[in-house]
Amino acid sequence: MSIALKTPEEIALMRIAGRLAGEVLDYIEPFVKPGVTTAALDKLCHDYMVDVQDCVPAPLNYAPPGYAPYPKSICASTNHQVCHGVPNDRALKKGDIVNLDITTIKDGWHGDTSRMFIVGREASILAKRLVAITHECLWVGIAQVRPGAHLGDVGAAIQRHAEKHGFSVVREFCGHGIGLRFHEEPQVLHYGKPGTGPLLEPGMVFTIEPMINAGKAAISELPDGWTIVTKDRSLSAQFEHTIAVTETGHEVLTLSAGAPPKPDFID
Repeated sequence: MSIALKTPEEIALMRIAGRLAGEVLDYIEPFVKPGVTTAALDKLCHDYMVDVQDCVPAPLNYAPPGYAPYPKSICASTNHQVCHGVPNDRALKKGDIVNLDITTIKDGWHGDTSRMFIVGREASILAKRLVAITHECLWVGIAQVRPGAHLGDVGAAIQRHAEKHGFSVVREFCGHGIGLRFHEEPQVLHYGKPGTGPLLEPGMVFTIEPMINAGKAAISELPDGWTIVTKDRSLSAQFEHTIAVTETGHEVLTLSAGAPPKPDFID
């Protein structure tokens, strides 16, 4: 497994792409409300990325081996949809939870982040708790990132936190290295054992994006060939940041002014 290390100059360019991705989520937040379709949110995000930020929405026409080209500029996964939800004409309802996943390309470099939104700011106790714990899982994982740690430390911490609260971790999808390409090595599992996996070194850049289910971890794919759902139709949530390993720890490259703050219990 070959993991490309980024130079400080390259990380500076990724910092720009990452900030832009986060700012798309800041921009779209006021539009995530009852009655709005995810297709409309996709159009707003697309136009903002292209016309305002002068960047490229990476998902549009993205076609990894075995997949038809992805038809939209963002992923929008609602309620029991785990990831890669294709925006459509279904109107959001009060109490829905939705993940919007944004990846920008700026000057060839990718920034990748996602965030959960509670539609109408009212949801079931379970939905609110799932969203909160999933956000904590993201930051529990990020807190493990430092030179000399192992990638398995990230997944182990996430799994421990999720399962402690009675939730399950999706196994089939993971975080990934990122840079000039959308998906690079390493694969970043959100479960596992401490002390396993590649040793973390300064210059590594990857995403951490735990997918946490309220029910069982099993998933299935919808006929569109992209949208992943929980097999038991339980709620699912996800948060994502792009992380760079630094000489002294880590830097979150996709932070923006409107990003949900790091939980207080994270050092």
